Amino acid sequence: MVKTHLRLLPSVLTLSHLSVAYGPIHAVNDISLEIPRGAIVTLIGGNGAGKTTTLQSISGLVRPAAGVIRFDGTDITRLAPHQIVALGLCHVPEGRLVFANLSVAENLALGAYLQRDPALVEQTRDHIFTLFPRLKERLKQTAGTLSGGEQQMLAIGRALMGRPRFLMLDEPSLGIAPRLVTTIFERIVEINRDQGITILLVEQNAHLALEISSHAYVLETGRISISGPSADLRADPRLKAAYLGG
Repeated sequence: MVKTHLRLLPSVLTLSHLSVAYGPIHAVNDISLEIPRGAIVTLIGGNGAGKTTTLQSISGLVRPAAGVIRFDGTDITRLAPHQIVALGLCHVPEGRLVFANLSVAENLALGAYLQRDPALVEQTRDHIFTLFPRLKERLKQTAGTLSGGEQQMLAIGRALMGRPRFLMLDEPSLGIAPRLVTTIFERIVEINRDQGITILLVEQNAHLALEISSHAYVLETGRISISGPSADLRADPRLKAAYLGG
């Protein structure tokens, strides 16, 4: 049975009975969830549970077979990805997907392609350098020569160049040295706390994800099996056995 919780803040993103199919395979099956404005919410689940597909559906990269996605009251279910970005919802994909042959500066500039105020773009870039000083140090370096952690910083910075109100992060700790994972998660909390950006986080490290989030949903074979405050899920014996090492 799915746990319920008291909603303390108005939802900025809602998924209602969302289903996504790849041919006969249902990757996401009739899920509904709500993301409160200003919160960090995490999706937890094993490989193939439907986490990445859920994010891709929200950002317009995958078309749902059924259901409705609303962002800040607007139905975005059938919008194109660039239209969704223009509304203030940005997606940092699994694997980072930086433009390897372009410089750090060029990658950041591409993140601001919808911005029209050069002064605001420069201000945003300067703020990103305060979050991730390494990016400023490597501004002329090609992205493909960066470490995994530096590429993740760049992917997040590129998304922030679009001045989002809502940020989706897919496996930000994947393939990154442990010392940089801590830095990146500290910055995720800072982005949420200081900029008020709502964050939906998919993360293989359930310990970290539950530590920084206020609420969590567990996906199993395309369905939500458990949801509730992150503090409650950290103590849930089912989560401990499956994702938290017993």
